[in-house]
Amino acid sequence: MTVLVTRPGDLDADAVRRVAAGEAVELAPALLTQVAERRERLLAALASGARVYGVTTGAGAQSKVDLDPDAQARQSTALLLARAVGGPPWLAEPEVRALLAVRLRTLVGPDSGVGPDLPRWLVTLLGHGVVPAVPRSGYGSAGEIVPLAHAFGHLGDAGVLLVDGAEVPAGPALAERGLVPPSLGPKEGIALLGGVPLATALAALVARRAGLLARQELVVGAAQVVLTGAPRDPYDARVARADDDLADVLADVRGLVGPEPAPRVLQAPVSFRVLGPVLAQVARAGRGLDEAVARALDGVTDSPALVDDVLLGTPGFHGLDLAASADALRAAVVHAATVATARLHRLLDPRTTGLPAQLALDPGPHAGLVAVHKRAVGAVHACLPVTATPTALAETSGGQEDVQSFAVDAGEALRRALGAWEEVVACGLLAVLQAEVLEPERYAAAPAALRHAVAAARRVVPRDAADRAYGRDVEALRALLREGWTGDHRLLDGR
Repeated sequence: MTVLVTRPGDLDADAVRRVAAGEAVELAPALLTQVAERRERLLAALASGARVYGVTTGAGAQSKVDLDPDAQARQSTALLLARAVGGPPWLAEPEVRALLAVRLRTLVGPDSGVGPDLPRWLVTLLGHGVVPAVPRSGYGSAGEIVPLAHAFGHLGDAGVLLVDGAEVPAGPALAERGLVPPSLGPKEGIALLGGVPLATALAALVARRAGLLARQELVVGAAQVVLTGAPRDPYDARVARADDDLADVLADVRGLVGPEPAPRVLQAPVSFRVLGPVLAQVARAGRGLDEAVARALDGVTDSPALVDDVLLGTPGFHGLDLAASADALRAAVVHAATVATARLHRLLDPRTTGLPAQLALDPGPHAGLVAVHKRAVGAVHACLPVTATPTALAETSGGQEDVQSFAVDAGEALRRALGAWEEVVACGLLAVLQAEVLEPERYAAAPAALRHAVAAARRVVPRDAADRAYGRDVEALRALLREGWTGDHRLLDGR
């Protein structure tokens, strides 16, 4: 499939995710005509003789240096060279494709003033599956000049591409494919380096993953409620007064668990009772990150930006909105993983479940899932403590003030937290499947949606409660989660 872009807004967060997943991009001819017209206005503004940061002058602390005509002609290419100071580990291919899609959005937008050949080139890269090597960390500057210099260094006769996972020089690799990069003109180099396209891209990817994991955790948590015969009071609709997000989650929980005529206990453990509020907070924080991504995609992020035919210096490099929103979601995710780990611990306790200790086939000779719980604890521990991403002011540009929001670092920390939560959800789902083997009648009266969800997960795990190397099962379930498992039932579709 192909993402057709007739206007910049067509490259929204959903389109960025589609491109990250491998879809190509097509730019409408009328859009390219608009890009060419804005390019003419940009060139006219430069011809007026105005001093323009990073175009007719040096950059950073050297912006006081005026460039002669020869230096101006080389400036766009020169900007990409000395700033490519990163190294491995590199971003994964979907992450780089998302970065290219977000950068394409700004290049065809109203502010960049680049020529049409540059967005056409990004479309070519995406269509041929060419992936620049972009470092995953080491961004100690305001904005994203280090990763972006790597992403577009091939346009300055430098750069590295990843081919089948191997690092290869960009020039020969492009030549082998018959691909000839365009020459960069005035303002195009700084347009490639401006803004926060990487933080925006990473946030767009992880926000969607958080939503999917929340739906999966809801199914696993509901199955655990049924398994333990926990009271249904905490999921009553009246509990959600004044909280629409909580009302939505509790409605889904009730639909999955059904009534419990004879609860095993008067009050379930706290980790069971707070299932609704925990997932409601993930939903709120995820929506907040989605909104920050939308603002980043629509906002003025070029600097200088061509706004109403005037070149303006802007703060579009800062990314604090994305950093703070990613941090909020990370806190909610780590809390959700922590609570799920506590709930898994209770599932191993026969006082809570009435099942064999540690969900073992034969406690004593068999260890059951006790070490699976230890793995979940380790996954959560790797994400602690949860603190805000440091927002620092450091002199990194020869005495020019530099303020860092580290939005990319915030996205990377969120990615790791989501990986830990995925691991915990998989461990919890394994416990559900283990219990289903030990006492299948526990689910006999559950609503069909929950029984279908449990059955859909069974296809990757043996129907056997005997001890085995459970790590293989956890990894198989993690792969199932990444495929989108939620049991494919109507309650969660589209939520």
